[in-house]
Amino acid sequence: MTKGGPLARYRALDLTRVLAGPYCTMQLADLGAEVIKIEAPGKGDDTRAWGPPFLSGESAYFMSINRNKKSVTLNLKAPRGKELLWSLLELSDVLVENFRPGALERLGFGYDAVHARLPRLVYCSISGFGHSGPDRNLPGYDVLIQGESGLMSLTGDADGPPYKLGTSISDLAAGMAAVQGILAALLARADGGRGQHVDISMLDTSAALLTYQAAIHFATGEVPRRRGNAHPTIVPYSTYPCRDGTLILAVGNDSLFVRMCERVGHPELAQDPRFASAAARVGHRAELDRLLEEIFRAQPREHWIAALRPAGIPCGAVRDVAEVCASPQLAARQMVLRMEHPVAGSVGQLGCPLGLSETPASLRLPPPLLGQHTDEILADLLGLDAREIDRLRESGVV
Repeated sequence: MTKGGPLARYRALDLTRVLAGPYCTMQLADLGAEVIKIEAPGKGDDTRAWGPPFLSGESAYFMSINRNKKSVTLNLKAPRGKELLWSLLELSDVLVENFRPGALERLGFGYDAVHARLPRLVYCSISGFGHSGPDRNLPGYDVLIQGESGLMSLTGDADGPPYKLGTSISDLAAGMAAVQGILAALLARADGGRGQHVDISMLDTSAALLTYQAAIHFATGEVPRRRGNAHPTIVPYSTYPCRDGTLILAVGNDSLFVRMCERVGHPELAQDPRFASAAARVGHRAELDRLLEEIFRAQPREHWIAALRPAGIPCGAVRDVAEVCASPQLAARQMVLRMEHPVAGSVGQLGCPLGLSETPASLRLPPPLLGQHTDEILADLLGLDAREIDRLRESGVV
């Protein structure tokens, strides 16, 4: 990867913590933006304390979502701290925050106040339920949003309880949506000269992921239900146990099904009236799944992948995290990297998934220590001398 990036001309002030906000600002930073992470003196982002695991006292969780940023400690409740924040905002293009709605207003930094003073600034808020609606003041944690958005109702075995996804999908989807909203607002500013409020709701972004499941409900009035790993309208499109692992099949049309049956040594299945068409296979899902499970259990997972992939049958393996992190495909895509951290040493990182041929993302800075760049930013950006910075530190402002 090269230095710089498509956002190298922009500066973002990061008032976020935990996951959705930091994931957003890390992507902005990966794309070249200068991201200044504002943290509370002596405490910092909540996730600095989340663990184990810790590497030489540094949280692996925190380091996974805070690279390429500069950390500045600033007490936003202190009058002088507020003055310094205004000074930093005047030199920034974007503000990203994920306080509960109303919290920044009470500190004097709500959208209306900031926009009135700095109309070109793009102001992005990420919250559980958004800045409008009857639930706007409710706290937003990922597991709550997975439940409230309907995602959890669709996840789990058909005859079992609902489950959350194995990663914090509601947080991460909101972070991705925030990046999109910020980029759109910057494009609009280039045309009209004014910033705007980008209001990202975790509930909105998670509900938007329902797509065809919601469409099924709108079309039929029925309530989509949990199906385990099965698909509501495609069969076979699920996981199947093999001798030594689990195979994934995604057979999306009749011709693929015919080829799959040939490759697994049972061409007669494609001629069976119960399975000869997509609609028929959906209607006889249980019978077909029982037959396929018996077939696939007879051989190791890699045997079936080697048999199916050359025929263009979409298939794969259910891999654990260690297998994924050792993936040659991800390595070739520069998605598994290592960075040198000043305390933790060599730290593994997942790369930026945004592949740009001319202005690629880059890994420039390791996740920062708490307040690591306070003196640098106050001196180089705001022009404060060492004596004044010392006074600010002694008085608890930084």
